[in-house]
Amino acid sequence: MKFAKYTFLVGGIYGLIALLPFYFLEDKVGVDNPPAITHPEFFYGFIGLASVFQIVFLVISTDPLRYRPLMAVSVLEKLSFGIAAVVLFSQGRLEGPFFLGGMVDLLLAVLFVISFVVTGRHAPEVRAVRN
Repeated sequence: MKFAKYTFLVGGIYGLIALLPFYFLEDKVGVDNPPAITHPEFFYGFIGLASVFQIVFLVISTDPLRYRPLMAVSVLEKLSFGIAAVVLFSQGRLEGPFFLGGMVDLLLAVLFVISFVVTGRHAPEVRAVRN
């Protein structure tokens, strides 16, 4: 269970470190990756929602067995960007650094699946103790 705890802890911390600086980089994103952002509500909405999910990962890390059902949803969160990154990169529509971020998300998706499987082996023991 320590594997799941540390996987989600690292995933949440990494995500916050990767996402939170974007709150201050709207103009830079538009310059480095034209065109400029024309709908800041989508930009900030994405950053906010993605950041909240990183906090969900931190919550899961506090008690992986209790929050095990959220692990499956967490895998989907990681796949949503990871798969999009692969497709967009293959079409020449995504720059290298963003592709790398997508690959990190795919790696975390795999680690989250492993965490889900490992914690499933311990779930019956915990249910018996709690009842």
